[in-house]
Amino acid sequence: MRVLSCASPAYPLHSLRASRPITTVRSSSRVQVSVSSGNNHKDLHLQDHPFVPEVVKAVDSLYSEFRAVDNLVARNTARVLKAFQNARVGSHHFGGCTGYGHEEAGGREALDQAFAEIVGAESAIVRSQFFSGTHAITCALFALLRPGDELLAVAGAPYDTLEEVIGKRDSQGLGSLKDFGVTYREVPLAEDGGLDWDALVCAVKPQTRCALIQRSRGYSWRQSLSVNKIERAIKMIKMQNPNCLVMVDNCYGEFVESIEPPMVGADLIAGSLIKNPGGTIAPCGGYVAGKERWVKAAAARLSAPGLGVDCGSTPGDIMRAFFQGLFLSPQMVGEAIKGTFLLAEVMASKGYKVQPLPRVQRHDVVQAVQLGSRERLLAFCEAVQRSSPVASFTKPVAGTTPGYASEVIFADGTFIDGSTSELSCDGPLREPFAVYCQGGTHWTQWGLVLEEVLKYI
Repeated sequence: MRVLSCASPAYPLHSLRASRPITTVRSSSRVQVSVSSGNNHKDLHLQDHPFVPEVVKAVDSLYSEFRAVDNLVARNTARVLKAFQNARVGSHHFGGCTGYGHEEAGGREALDQAFAEIVGAESAIVRSQFFSGTHAITCALFALLRPGDELLAVAGAPYDTLEEVIGKRDSQGLGSLKDFGVTYREVPLAEDGGLDWDALVCAVKPQTRCALIQRSRGYSWRQSLSVNKIERAIKMIKMQNPNCLVMVDNCYGEFVESIEPPMVGADLIAGSLIKNPGGTIAPCGGYVAGKERWVKAAAARLSAPGLGVDCGSTPGDIMRAFFQGLFLSPQMVGEAIKGTFLLAEVMASKGYKVQPLPRVQRHDVVQAVQLGSRERLLAFCEAVQRSSPVASFTKPVAGTTPGYASEVIFADGTFIDGSTSELSCDGPLREPFAVYCQGGTHWTQWGLVLEEVLKYI
């Protein structure tokens, strides 16, 4: 009988049961020797193990976590499948449209309907014309805010790329919210990296028109937020000012739980299709979902007042990728979550600080590792790039990137440029020199990457 490697089953090796006695001998090189007895004969098999010992040990300890993720994938896949059936998705929806994009048979309406149902929203716009998550979030914020209003960030400082949108960092007069007379405040995080509930209970003022909640950790050493905590925050905000609208930056959080923020009272959410909901195959795009009135307002910001949601062409090959990617998303997110568990387990065993901690329930697909020095951060990203399927022969170089205040290094040997849902890592070149890892079409990708990483840090 042949002993299977950890890469073959969905779960670690100890979950397999053999029908005949097996003796396993491990050598210092990654070669596994198995002797199987029965029917008066012995078979000797040699098989190279695909993982280094640190990864093997970690995988073997994560059976329960991996099993829980698969159950989550099944629940979310059932929700997506039901939404596709209710929208009566057919092959004619993959035809796309051209020009003004007035042709509904192109699939736009069915895609919006399915997406809205999946996230529990009244309405949604899913468009290739959103070229990043920041762009979609910006359209949502401009939909909700007017001169004289206040924007309140309740989860500490927002992601770097929103600083110029808000006007926290000078936008050179190019049209930030501050340029249009919108004021801004933020509620710092608590010492433990979570929401400061004591501060939030009295933070909302009569002039606070919109509260911004960032679900993921961004480039901050903080906790990502569960949907239950987002619900608690929404109730606290609405209790102080029922007219205050709640906008959730949903990037990296889609399908990580079995519920989404609109199901617990968020007025709008927004995100990118080259992250979780694109299923690693959407080539571009983003979305805004929530209350119908505000989705229409966001659509008017994307296009123009009067044009609304009923325009915008999308070629057929992209439309099919949107549908297929959305259907695959729960599975791909599940693999990315397993990758975060594996990363946390291995890197913590080497003495590095990790966020979230090993074996703690995940609320986004980002795993942060505090490396402590510029040299280690660069070495980690270089190792990931060398282990990528695309541009493995290149060396990532830190530099200035539009939207970011600090030097940033990116390792993303992906088929779609910037597709963090495939497998990537990045980090700002500043204290505490943390690397932020995400994505992976299968957890074994991170298992293989870690071998290269461990050689150099």
